[in-house]
Amino acid sequence: MATLEEIDSEILDSGMVSSDIRSPEVRSILPEEEDEEDETFFERLIGLTEMLPEDFRNFGYNLGACLSSRLKSLYNLSCSATWVLFSTSAILFAPMIIEIERAQMEEMQRTQQKQVLLGPNTAMTHMAGPGMAMAPPVQR
Repeated sequence: MATLEEIDSEILDSGMVSSDIRSPEVRSILPEEEDEEDETFFERLIGLTEMLPEDFRNFGYNLGACLSSRLKSLYNLSCSATWVLFSTSAILFAPMIIEIERAQMEEMQRTQQKQVLLGPNTAMTHMAGPGMAMAPPVQR
């Protein structure tokens, strides 16, 4: 069977440079393309593994198994650490947040009570805080 390089060199040597490579004369020299079934990815992997030595394949398998095991244990550790972190923070900070919220609600109720009893200006002086001076009243 003639290869493509041989056919190209024959064409160039014979002076048929202007002829098409797919002309009937050239097609008769080219080998017929056989219909080959496409290999699956799995079949190719099996073929490639047969080319490698047994020790190398065992090393690759052991490395993959070890890496998979380490990743699973790291995932489990991160899940446990996350649970401990959030449950501990909820136990430690929830009472403090609830107490701050309760103090703010009491302060707001006292302010509303003073506003109803004494008028809006009195409630505003309390909101300014004990150390802060009120702005002078606007004269009209």
